Amino acid sequence: MTMAARYIWWKTPREAISSPQRIIAQVMNIGDYEDVQIVVKEVGDNTLLDVLRYAEAGWFNKRSWTYWHYRLGIIKNVNTPIPPLPVRRFK
Repeated sequence: MTMAARYIWWKTPREAISSPQRIIAQVMNIGDYEDVQIVVKEVGDNTLLDVLRYAEAGWFNKRSWTYWHYRLGIIKNVNTPIPPLPVRRFK
């Protein structure tokens, strides 16, 4: 609950823990080194890949989005373009 309170500050910790993927995304996006290491160890790369795969618009900034695509081996070559950040679509 500590990370929920720290990284999803606009909700109560109880509300935040109902969206674990959102908490993980926040840590991946703005977390300090120690918190990122804790999340990586606790959830593993497969969960981090899922968080990227199903990320919603606004969950990542360009820098973090790019970093995690390289870090998780999605992009292996600097000449390969990074997928675009998720965007909101109105129906």
